Amino acid sequence: MKDNTSRHGGQILVDALSLQGVERVFCIPGESYLAALDGLYDSGIDTIVARQEGGAAMMAEADGKLTGRPGVAFVTRGPGATNASAGVHVAFQDSTPMILFVGQVASDQRDREAFQEVDYRAMFGPLAKWVAEVDRLDRLPEYVSHAFHVAQSGRPGPVVLALPEDMLSARAEVADVPPAVLPSGAAAESDIAAILSRLESAERPFVIVGGGRWSPDAAQALGDFAAALDLPVGASFRCQDFLDNRHPNYVGDVGIGINPALAARVREADVILCLGARLGEMTTSGYTLLDIPVPRQALLHVYPDTSELGRVYRPTLSVCANPGVVIRQLAEAATPKPAAGTARAEARRDYESWQTPVETPGRLKMENVITHLNEVLPDDAILTNGAGNYAAWLHRYYRYRNWRTQLAPTSGSMGYGLPAAVAAKLRYPGREVICLAGDGCFQMVMQEFGTACQYGANVIVLISNNGMYGTIRMHQQRTYPGRPSGTAMVNPDFAMLARSYGAFGATVESDEAFAGALAAARAAGTPAILDLKVDPMALSPKLTLETIPPDR
Repeated sequence: MKDNTSRHGGQILVDALSLQGVERVFCIPGESYLAALDGLYDSGIDTIVARQEGGAAMMAEADGKLTGRPGVAFVTRGPGATNASAGVHVAFQDSTPMILFVGQVASDQRDREAFQEVDYRAMFGPLAKWVAEVDRLDRLPEYVSHAFHVAQSGRPGPVVLALPEDMLSARAEVADVPPAVLPSGAAAESDIAAILSRLESAERPFVIVGGGRWSPDAAQALGDFAAALDLPVGASFRCQDFLDNRHPNYVGDVGIGINPALAARVREADVILCLGARLGEMTTSGYTLLDIPVPRQALLHVYPDTSELGRVYRPTLSVCANPGVVIRQLAEAATPKPAAGTARAEARRDYESWQTPVETPGRLKMENVITHLNEVLPDDAILTNGAGNYAAWLHRYYRYRNWRTQLAPTSGSMGYGLPAAVAAKLRYPGREVICLAGDGCFQMVMQEFGTACQYGANVIVLISNNGMYGTIRMHQQRTYPGRPSGTAMVNPDFAMLARSYGAFGATVESDEAFAGALAAARAAGTPAILDLKVDPMALSPKLTLETIPPDR
């Protein structure tokens, strides 16, 4: 720890990040934080230069998801910050610890609408847990320490710190601050006993898991706990990797396109234990699975932030605690009971039935693509995606086997999959990373394929290419049938784009060609793009363009 040594602000900042355990930052360079870039020069912190600030911020968010520690991004003022706001929004809605550092105009130019000046407190206020501007260099370590505590405490989320250019370039003698110390997050023994009592006396219990503050140990404890009490477990939206999908107590995802049998089971439950999920719109099928404000089911809600408990649904029991800690407490305290099996086994059979592929139009079918991925990918492969109807096949048919093998935005942000894949491959270079994207989703961030190539992040991108914004086209057909508007796309040759970077690229037009193309991509030793030419009629696992029922 450095103390009473004159350093410029950029060095003080980078030294503070090193003490917090930061190993990697994502950035787009800017003149507003040159001193911080100088501090990073020989710091030992890996500095990844993205192609656009939104990509850098999403990479940082994905890194935070993977590690449970704040992902860090640096962007310049004005346009840099506005571009990065997309990643901050993902971190906020996904409860991901993240810190965004934004260069700011010099302090003597504030409030003049100087070049690229923005009031970041006003701009990021609704998108972040805390936003501040560091006006005094001697307080910079204090602000960084507070940022790391806020980002990781309670409901995790993003913090934004604005750094005036003259503050960063000034010099000072200031003591560093040790790493953040976080609360244990454990629940009271009485709360654990109350949860167990409710579950043990329930006739139709159900568990919903999701949110932040989980870990591999917590995922293991979840499986042990569910098996001990013979409980059916459903994953909240895009949290399907919280329990091995092969586990007999896993019964599916409570999200978009929910299995109707699973939705009925949630509605008919007499006790719901919700561990870590917010029970937002996506997880409750538009707030229809539970009555508002008092659910028919007895709701036992474990969440790490009091502001969320009772926000929409009045719980029967609310426990403000870390769900990853609570599940370990529950697993240790539970007394195994003989498996009654009937309800849980039926729920599992419903899930298995829902996994049976439904045939969709075209020579190349997404259900067969996902089935093949299930068959050939290792258990620790990481799959990423952004937003779009193409993801419905992944969520319905892929079986996640390990904790943190799914990286997807609960915020519904298009363009997330590729930056997330780059971050995942850099974090775990020995694991396979597959990004699924739609043609529209990919083109929002396709410049980040260059980032993958620059840093040897050998991700494989599968582009579901149907020549349109499929989700919006689906809604148009339902609401304004036969009147498509603003949803057609003219796409480049995505395989040629990959080859222009010196990477692997191939176009796939049939089920028979996919297996060979994927094998070649996996063996290429470079990043890869497979351009999957899918039928525009196949809009979802259940609907074709011809069969979408109009609104009445």
